Amino acid sequence: MECSSEARDDCLLFKVNGQRFQLPEVDPSTTLLDFLRHRTPFKSVKLGCGEGGCGACVVVVSKYNTVLNKVESFTVSSCLTLVCSINGCSITTSEGIGNSKDGFHPIHQRFAGFHASQCGFCTPGMCMSLFSALANAEKSKSPEASNGFSKLTVSEAVKSVTGNLCRCTGYRPIADACKSFAADVDLEDLGINSFWRKGDKNEVKVSRLPPYNQKDHVSSYTEKLGDEFRSTRLLNSKKNSWYSPASVEELQNLLHCDTVGNGRSSIKLVVGNTANGYYKEDEIYDKYVDLRYIPELSVVRKDESGIELGAALSISKVVSYLKENSKANLWSSVFSKIAEHMEKIAAGFIRNSASLGGNLIMAQRKYFPSDIATLLLAVGSSVSILSGHKHEKIKMEEFLSGPPLDPKSVLLTVHIPFLERIRIHGSVQTNSRLLFETYRAAPRPLGNALPYLNAAFLADISSDTNGILVNNIQLAFGAYGTKHATRARNVEEYLTGKILSVKVLDEAISLLKGAVVSEEGTSYAAYRSSLAVGFLFQFLNSFFSVGSAISGGSSDEEQNCSLLETSHSKIIHTGNQPLLSSAKQVVESSREYYPVGEPMPKSGAALQASGEAVFVDDIPSPPNCLHGAFICSTKPLARVKGISFENHPRLAEVPAVITAKDIPKEGKNVGSMAMFGSEPLFADDLTRCCGDLIGLVVADTQKNANLAAKIALVDYDTEGLDPPILTVEEAVKQSSFFDVPPMFYPQKVGDFSKGMAEADHKILSAEIKLGSQYYFYMETQTALAIPDEDNCIVVYSSIQNPEFAHRVIAQCLGVPEHNVRVLTRRIGGGFGGKAIRAIPIATACALAAYKLQRPVRIYLDRKTDMIIAGGRHPMKITYSVGFKSDGKITALHLDVLINAGKSVDISPILPLNMIGVLKKYDWGALSFDVKVCKTNLASKSAMRAPGEVQASYIAEAIIEHVASWLSVDVDHVRNRNLHSYESLKIFYGSASGESMEFTLPCIWDKVARTSSFDQRILMIEQFNGSNIWRKRGISRVPIVHEVYVRSAPGKVSILWDGSIVVEVGGIELGQGLWTKVKQVAAYALSSIQCHGTEHLVDKVRVVQADTLSLVQGGFTAGSTTSESSCAAVRLCCDVLVERLTPLKETLQAQTGSVDWKTLILQAHYADVNLAANSFFVPDPTSTRYLNYGAAVSEVEVDILTGETKLLRTDIVYDCGQSMNPAVDLGQIEGAFVQGLGFFMLEEYPTDSDGMVVADGTWTYKIPTLDTIPKQFNVEVLNSGHHQKRVLSSKASGEPPLLLAASVHCATRAAIKEARKQLKLWGAVEGTDLAFDLDVPATMPVVKQLCGLDSVGTYLQTLLSPS
Repeated sequence: MECSSEARDDCLLFKVNGQRFQLPEVDPSTTLLDFLRHRTPFKSVKLGCGEGGCGACVVVVSKYNTVLNKVESFTVSSCLTLVCSINGCSITTSEGIGNSKDGFHPIHQRFAGFHASQCGFCTPGMCMSLFSALANAEKSKSPEASNGFSKLTVSEAVKSVTGNLCRCTGYRPIADACKSFAADVDLEDLGINSFWRKGDKNEVKVSRLPPYNQKDHVSSYTEKLGDEFRSTRLLNSKKNSWYSPASVEELQNLLHCDTVGNGRSSIKLVVGNTANGYYKEDEIYDKYVDLRYIPELSVVRKDESGIELGAALSISKVVSYLKENSKANLWSSVFSKIAEHMEKIAAGFIRNSASLGGNLIMAQRKYFPSDIATLLLAVGSSVSILSGHKHEKIKMEEFLSGPPLDPKSVLLTVHIPFLERIRIHGSVQTNSRLLFETYRAAPRPLGNALPYLNAAFLADISSDTNGILVNNIQLAFGAYGTKHATRARNVEEYLTGKILSVKVLDEAISLLKGAVVSEEGTSYAAYRSSLAVGFLFQFLNSFFSVGSAISGGSSDEEQNCSLLETSHSKIIHTGNQPLLSSAKQVVESSREYYPVGEPMPKSGAALQASGEAVFVDDIPSPPNCLHGAFICSTKPLARVKGISFENHPRLAEVPAVITAKDIPKEGKNVGSMAMFGSEPLFADDLTRCCGDLIGLVVADTQKNANLAAKIALVDYDTEGLDPPILTVEEAVKQSSFFDVPPMFYPQKVGDFSKGMAEADHKILSAEIKLGSQYYFYMETQTALAIPDEDNCIVVYSSIQNPEFAHRVIAQCLGVPEHNVRVLTRRIGGGFGGKAIRAIPIATACALAAYKLQRPVRIYLDRKTDMIIAGGRHPMKITYSVGFKSDGKITALHLDVLINAGKSVDISPILPLNMIGVLKKYDWGALSFDVKVCKTNLASKSAMRAPGEVQASYIAEAIIEHVASWLSVDVDHVRNRNLHSYESLKIFYGSASGESMEFTLPCIWDKVARTSSFDQRILMIEQFNGSNIWRKRGISRVPIVHEVYVRSAPGKVSILWDGSIVVEVGGIELGQGLWTKVKQVAAYALSSIQCHGTEHLVDKVRVVQADTLSLVQGGFTAGSTTSESSCAAVRLCCDVLVERLTPLKETLQAQTGSVDWKTLILQAHYADVNLAANSFFVPDPTSTRYLNYGAAVSEVEVDILTGETKLLRTDIVYDCGQSMNPAVDLGQIEGAFVQGLGFFMLEEYPTDSDGMVVADGTWTYKIPTLDTIPKQFNVEVLNSGHHQKRVLSSKASGEPPLLLAASVHCATRAAIKEARKQLKLWGAVEGTDLAFDLDVPATMPVVKQLCGLDSVGTYLQTLLSPS
């Protein structure tokens, strides 16, 4: 990797974690992530999305700024950053700031101690985002912080990770770990951790935090750059096709000097390469031209006319500069508001490298929905363009609306003009005021999400004797489904010169509706138009308070208009959304089974934070390793006639393709199996859904394999085939169903006909439709297969059930099962998606390796993963319910149609799962007809609480419907239908347990008490009466969740030095299974009662699952695998203690006392068998039990945008006697937030062919730190002894997810208030208080139910004579 002792201009030079790299040759399209993962030992950078949308790949770049003569450090997304662009830089990754050998960094230690890492896949990226914030805070002029803390504020610390996604934790502990570094942190606000105990004094808490100081923990990583890194040496390498011009003249020469034979060269202009996250490019360019070193493109110039900004400036630098200049009188608010808005574009690690000009060029050439274009359009900006040898300066409007720029044209600078106040007869009007405001409606308040619509308005107003005069106004709108941002010229012309009044407002809004019109095919077109109206209304409404301030009084006309500005209608425009403001955790730990019950940090958490924890794709590739990528069907039902490939310069030869024809004759075309049947690995001659696997392309790199799969041309034939079945209605017509075995079909309760006869009221044939949800595990599906001797194969798989993969691989290859070995150490998130759906990936990998006799690995790109995953089951429910006038339900019948997709998978268990949860209320009589429909969609599979989360929602929707019908409070109806212990036994039978185990009544009361539920209902009534445009709702929801305890194997071995190795069938998914197993092993072995057993937990290591070492591992699913694995380990330990006891007694008699190490050493010499296997099988009377919990959630809905803010959630959940309260608390919070995604955010739609439409981070939005509850309080109830439970513990993995329905129900309550108000205003449509609120209740859904024309209706009310 050496060029020479002295680096040349054509040699790439940089450092990674202090290690020097010199590259004479490199493919210029290579990303930094590719280089780090494949050519260095540093694997902490993870590939989560390849789009810059998740933060798993974040690193810190330190670079010497020769102009400012200082080192600058900032985060970047390494999956987009081209390695050639880091020439002369120092890269720091998570293992570079600390590791297991050199000592962990305080960030790693605090993430572990605050329980902020579960699966751990996202944690290194989180750590680097925080590390960068710490490093830059120390360079700031803020006051020095006290010892152990940084200069960061709490807000800055938490905001540093808002662009990083986590699917496991629910974010609260991550926020706490970040806050712990802040100078202004109140340690009382920090949640459960392993550093201090409740009640410890502040100074004790500070002393127990892992020590942090700026010098040792920041500066040493970001300040030390050698002299060669401080020079202005630019990379100009003809052989690497990478050029770094230092002037506009050099750039012109490069652009117009052809270097290829045909006289035309393709050129890629590069700054941050972040556009590749959105517009995925596979083109190979003749030249890559880095624009960052041209002074004219990095200029920042201010004169009397305005500010000029170089197009190559990063968005972050533009933000910083605008903030610095926001103190300049007239334009201060303009600059600060532009900067504030720009901070909501993408994430910090994207803004740090994405350029101002790049964003605008995407908007101009490719119609990217840019926020920046809208902002600059509103303030009358212009751009300077270099076309050939011609410099041209044009207005932003002309730039955007013109034809797409030539690829060799370059945007040089952006000019933001200073505007003066209006002049009359040559003199400035001193009573005028410039107003500027920006708006953005997006699924995430703090950015990292494209907007539904953005807007920026600039107005010059003055106070007239008749009211507020609009002297001039500029209205820009963007991202609403047109090619580019536009000015609403007709509205501007109408408003200019007008005295503002209700009538003028009404007319302006009518004009705007005709101006902001989306192009055909735009999603939520009416919603986007409504947003424009709402934003203009907010802006114009703000004039009244400003006008009053200008004039110092009120005119008659202004008094008339002030109807808009009363305390009842005041609009609060919230620019800065608060993040998690407070959280309280109440946990009770028991020392009865010590160390079981202790809130220990998750096993390996610090290792995960440093990035040293090894996931499947981190395993180094063996020699001659090939990489695979799937060719997936784009047709829902078609014959496959053949596969060919487009020509591409990167692929020198036609790639090898593995299909069903390559399966050995002794094998079978089987790709997965469950208890109900199997499915093919590859489509034989017929594809049965979009996303069906047709073949596996293998190539020398993953990049080339992905490219080959992308350019594959599949020849389809649909002649003579029936139309595909895509909906449950079509499945019913075709009688296309999967059988549900009788043992999996639930029993009805009571006599439905009798119950309906007793009812005073009936609702008949009401419908509910529920969509799907994608797993969004951070680590996509992955496997590595290595051929072994004697016709054997070893497969490393990220899978929840290695045993099933083992069986399927053996069947597919036609070899005995002892020839196959499947290994799984840990997985980067599963949630059910890495159970059945992971088997085809492992099997295809094994088949390719077996056929080619070379190692093969697969790591799915996010798009492919989302297309083939299947996800949660969509369904249609029709119900009829009878009830009394007091709200008591007497009978319920449901017809449920479940869309299972093309194969059976685990779908037949859904009826049992659903009815088990639906029975949480006493329905009187319950009957149902559940059908599992076979359709031409990707197979749906288990997803955390499969069927159960849908059923919990269905129950709440029915309760809500009954309450609306009776016009009574919904909480009253819930109370009226809660179970007594007697009714619980009728519905759940033996699973009900003893009466003392029925903790729901006390939980129900406790959550009301601790959340001040009754008092807040009154406060919300007052709030809703005082606010027109914001409405709040609150809801309390219970859960009763039945789980099944599984059988599980275990093996415990004690080594010569007394250390202990444990194997279990359960897989560590991030749920803390290994941690609980370690605690139980230590507890059980300590019953030998000798010295040295008090710290036995530190001697225990749990090792990877190995299907040849430990058989019958089964599924890690259903929330009970941890307790089953613990029970199996306890059995092993009991055997070992029994074997050791005679020796211990002998030694004790000889020496008086014996310690653990001596005992074990002597046991080895005495030939005591120190390895024990077990297989835990639960007692038939205790295989089923019930989990209880309740939640209260409060939301605030913005009627103008449909945004729902989750203000507070309080949860009380019964964990029995928790084995590890910190682990269980993490499961509760993480499950709840994943449920929040299902109910409020995550749309997983398909097109008319059944192809997944939301196929990446740009279109699929999981919860982020800014969408979780602002107050998040959780109590883990310790309900004492449960004789039939494992050490009295209960499940925590899935049941709490169901509690997120409380947010949806609270949103419904807020919408009801909005609809009541609409009715008062005289609206006819959209005022019924019984309405369907879709799942997810996204912004467009909520806004539509609150009234798309609510502003118009309101204004008409004001104009009405009555």
